[in-house]
Amino acid sequence: MADNNFDLIVVGAGPGGYVTAIRAAQLGLKTAVVEREHLGGICLNWGCIPTKALLRSAEVYRNMQHAKSFGLSCEKPSFDLDAVIQRSRGVSKQLSGGVGHLLKKNKVTVINGEAKFDGPKKIKVEGKDAGTYTAKNYIIATGARARSLPGLEADGKVVWDYKKAMTPDKMPKSLVVVGSGAIGIEFASFYHTMGAEVTVVEIMSQIMPVEDKEVAALAQKMMTKDGMKILTEAKVANLKRNADNVVVTIETKDGKKQELTVDRVISAVGVIGNTENLGLETTKVKVDRNVIDTNEYSATAEPGIYAIGDVAGPPMLAHKAEHEGVICVEKIAGVKGVHPLDPRKIPGCTYCHPQVASVGLTEAKAKEAGYDVKVGKFPFIGNGKAVALGEAEGLVKTVFDAKTGELLGAHMVGAEVTELIQGFVVAMGLETTEEDLMHTVFPHPTLSEMMHESVLDAYGRAIHF
Repeated sequence: MADNNFDLIVVGAGPGGYVTAIRAAQLGLKTAVVEREHLGGICLNWGCIPTKALLRSAEVYRNMQHAKSFGLSCEKPSFDLDAVIQRSRGVSKQLSGGVGHLLKKNKVTVINGEAKFDGPKKIKVEGKDAGTYTAKNYIIATGARARSLPGLEADGKVVWDYKKAMTPDKMPKSLVVVGSGAIGIEFASFYHTMGAEVTVVEIMSQIMPVEDKEVAALAQKMMTKDGMKILTEAKVANLKRNADNVVVTIETKDGKKQELTVDRVISAVGVIGNTENLGLETTKVKVDRNVIDTNEYSATAEPGIYAIGDVAGPPMLAHKAEHEGVICVEKIAGVKGVHPLDPRKIPGCTYCHPQVASVGLTEAKAKEAGYDVKVGKFPFIGNGKAVALGEAEGLVKTVFDAKTGELLGAHMVGAEVTELIQGFVVAMGLETTEEDLMHTVFPHPTLSEMMHESVLDAYGRAIHF
């Protein structure tokens, strides 16, 4: 390249990296982004986006199977697995190309290759655009990869990681999903809906361990009612890999063991930050268990080097990385009024069936923090739109500070809650009280009315249940 000197170099072009680079360019910084593989990173190419495309296919297939309940006829619904996967990959390809267009539009230089720090002031890149590059500031946005546990290593044949689970060569008749976080439970939901016999193994006492206990329990009840098998407080003690199946030994908390023979196993035991091979040892950047240590504005111990997103620690969410990156670069550029990201106001969404979404403190966490709480709940069965949609199972739950009326948290399970949650996120951001929410007019008939009713219920004023 003609010019290898920049105001800012972002290492990694995932959702955090490319958004940060675009915002930096908007602020007048001469910006480059280094990417070793795909623009959009894991999220866009192998995570958030393609999994949602798969889950959408599963949702349509589920609706086809239940057409009769809507007065419709759909004889013997079926699917073409290759076409389902092709659609998912096509969605990712389209959006990855869109990222490239946005970077070009904003005059961000894309450096294709793998970056490594050579001291705190420069990086060396190996690959297509090999060379030495310098910048006044660097932002590390290298993301994370699937965690691998001993004995559960993916082999691409009978034990799958997320990439193979998104591009199977055939639909397994049975599988075990190890881990019930967002990744695990979404894959479990997809394969179960498409006809596989699915068993989920979770070492914690509830599925989706970060979620409110009551919401997780209802989600589990709905999933098991639908035919999914879920084992909590259990672990995989051993795997015997055969040519085209796996014998899984599952051990429960009380030491009891059972064997399951399944076609495939999906390992979804979390993710780990990509901190290796970055040359960070040539800087003052501190790394602890694959997490880069940063302050509230993403600064590391090395002046001029920052880290955002998964590599800077949980919650490992694309929207957290994006927002964190914007805050970081605005602070670098000297924008006035920049505030640190409040982790309590970061929503979490899981796109399984039923969907789960939340923001803020769970009821248990609020009590642990010393709050005297008021809790409101409203079931989907009391909502006209939910009944009309044929989605009458679910719950909206709100948690308030009894003394001040502050909304401390909101937790939902059911149809389209991943879209509804943002209403509560905005409310928390604006520091609205229970009174503000009770006097807000919600349109009828909508699912959002349940949000209103849940708030009313916390104060003994619910109307429709």
